[in-house]
Amino acid sequence: MRAIQMTEFGGPEVLRLADLPRPEPGPGEVLIRVSRAGVNFADTHTRTNSYVQKATLPLVPGGEVAGVREDTGERVVALVGSGGYAEYATAPEDLVFPLPEEIDDGTALAMIIQGLTAWHLYRTSGRVADGESVVVHAAAGGVVSLAVQLGHQLGAGRVIATASSERKRALALELGADVAVDPAAEGLTERLLEANEGRPVDVVFEMSGGEVFDASYRALAPFGRIVAYGIATNEPNQISTGSLLRHSRAVVGFYLFHCLARPAMFAEALAELFARAARGDLEVVVGQTYKLGQAAQAQVDLRERRTTGKLLLDPSE
Repeated sequence: MRAIQMTEFGGPEVLRLADLPRPEPGPGEVLIRVSRAGVNFADTHTRTNSYVQKATLPLVPGGEVAGVREDTGERVVALVGSGGYAEYATAPEDLVFPLPEEIDDGTALAMIIQGLTAWHLYRTSGRVADGESVVVHAAAGGVVSLAVQLGHQLGAGRVIATASSERKRALALELGADVAVDPAAEGLTERLLEANEGRPVDVVFEMSGGEVFDASYRALAPFGRIVAYGIATNEPNQISTGSLLRHSRAVVGFYLFHCLARPAMFAEALAELFARAARGDLEVVVGQTYKLGQAAQAQVDLRERRTTGKLLLDPSE
């Protein structure tokens, strides 16, 4: 089968098209004929072995696929851990979810990681209460474009988006943000306060790290929470216990794959997200579909913020 294989860590050039044996499902696994594979920012960290979960070589990257179960012929979306950038992939059966007829592959792949992350940011880690203000950074990305839409649906009182261009800020407003501002670290705290009508904000969903994290933390109200679910800049942050105490603030981490040990955290939330999408309450922004051999370019485009929405690979091309 055709697949993207890594035999070393490094730049985009390590993502090479290869001819590999079709994987064999082990006990409790199913084989999936892949119609689309999702591309995530985490994949770029896997490529350099800088992700939370360390990788081993050789490796076929890609943690999520949509396709057809070889044993039943059923359309599914699945978390595969690795091996998704290929024509075939195996997945644990309890992480394979049937697709409603009205849900296309792009929507399904946007939901299984980005959608679930957005849902759990509100419900599990951010614990957003009715009427609270929420800041969602990088609003044209896969997670945050869904988080913007879920804001008012899940009870947020004011949704403040940040995005790096006028076009992306306009998109955030179309998706349901009350206001959209520039995410540049300099002056960000003041822009967030102004966007919240002069008041500190209640919750921030943050995935950049570095100066953006610090500026967002300073904008928090008493009992405010900042949820860190990524470190795109690779710049770590330090918060003193004294600062937490003086301001009654909280810093919460969220890593979706800790939910793997609790499959219900996937299944129940995913069913809700599919239902919302089917009703038209959620609009998935599906970006470009790349040929399998263009996986390196897809990752470059993603890291350089040239993309909008969910990126896909087509293993048939």
